Amino acid sequence: MPAPVLSARLRNGLEVRLKEVHTAPVISSWLWYRVGSRNERTGRTGVSHWVEHMLFKGTPSFPARELDRAISRDGGYWNAFTWLDWTTFFSTMPADKADLTMRLEADRMVNSLFDPKEVESERTVIIAERQGHENEPTFRLSEEVQAAAFRVHSYHHEIIGDMADLRSITRDDLYDHYRQHYCPSNAVLAIAGDFRSGRMLHRIRELFGSLPRLPQPAVSVREEPPQPGERRVEVLGPGETTYMEVAYHAPAATDPDFVPLAVADSVLAGASNFNLLGDGLSNKTCRLYRRLVEGELAASVDAGLSATINPYLYSISLTLRPGVTPERALAALDEELDSLLQAPIRAQDLEKAIKQAKALFAYSSESITNQAYWLGSTEMFANYTWLDTYLDRLSQVTPETVLEVVRRRLLPRHRTVGIYQPDGAEPNGR
Repeated sequence: MPAPVLSARLRNGLEVRLKEVHTAPVISSWLWYRVGSRNERTGRTGVSHWVEHMLFKGTPSFPARELDRAISRDGGYWNAFTWLDWTTFFSTMPADKADLTMRLEADRMVNSLFDPKEVESERTVIIAERQGHENEPTFRLSEEVQAAAFRVHSYHHEIIGDMADLRSITRDDLYDHYRQHYCPSNAVLAIAGDFRSGRMLHRIRELFGSLPRLPQPAVSVREEPPQPGERRVEVLGPGETTYMEVAYHAPAATDPDFVPLAVADSVLAGASNFNLLGDGLSNKTCRLYRRLVEGELAASVDAGLSATINPYLYSISLTLRPGVTPERALAALDEELDSLLQAPIRAQDLEKAIKQAKALFAYSSESITNQAYWLGSTEMFANYTWLDTYLDRLSQVTPETVLEVVRRRLLPRHRTVGIYQPDGAEPNGR
């Protein structure tokens, strides 16, 4: 029987989720902020990712390098992610040492320094990171597809931000973003591991309860209008390989179509993993693999569906074999989607797809770190009930509901087709 989750809210607005897991003397704590690239405007794209970096640059009480050494010495590890809808900072520590990073999180929520020299140093780091991504054909293609698919909504830009903004964002821009969004009223603290919930909640109140209550940040996100027809983008660059990305507008995580589309994804390309820490399963028995890879049109095929606040994308990515044109590969993809609509999915195929989705979900929930991840991540786009009911909702999917969602969602007029074509240039010849 799953362990119950204790939910609480402090007077300053901080939400708390606690789950006791006594399988190992470990505690994993995750502090989630409801801010990501979705909350950025033109001129400040990439600011959330940059603020994430700056929160590792220390406070007067916790100088950065000293803290790194202390966490390593205590046998723990810590990291952070910035994504479309959220930013999270996490640590997994021996249970008797976990108080260290909790004290850190409470401190850097209000006392991060944003030293101007550190800001400029980190500007160089992030620009170099962006340049490294630009050397990857798949990043360049994905960026163009994302920008073409979203003309209005702030999902338009990559999380790392546009190069022009990375060069122009100021220290004050970063600090203003930090003060506005990284506050108790905009955060969820999710902790799983070897502790007693009552004692842990008491300690959280001691550490976080005195932090000032600030207004919850206003969210101004423009709705993306319906796409009037298929869009196409082409990217030319160095290399010898042609890549394709076919991205369909997909439902938000709380939309009734989301779970049937997740099953359709499992049928077509292998189940997507909604846990950013997890890996996928082999997709060699899936329909698109058999048609495109075993059919010698593509060297690989992958697909991805993400659990997001607003409607995002379901993307199918292909690495084409030499001599295969994008038109030929796209025609084969469309033929496979048409065949899915023409004949009902066999019961055994649907059962296998649902089992695969359930297995991937189970694998991504095994460790204490992953359980703490799920505890907080679902609060970013829904709530923990979404997670608690996910397996039951998978089991309720029928062949008819899969066909209905494919018929509505995976249509050419709902997609953006991106093609990366080698232009014969050397890798650094741009």
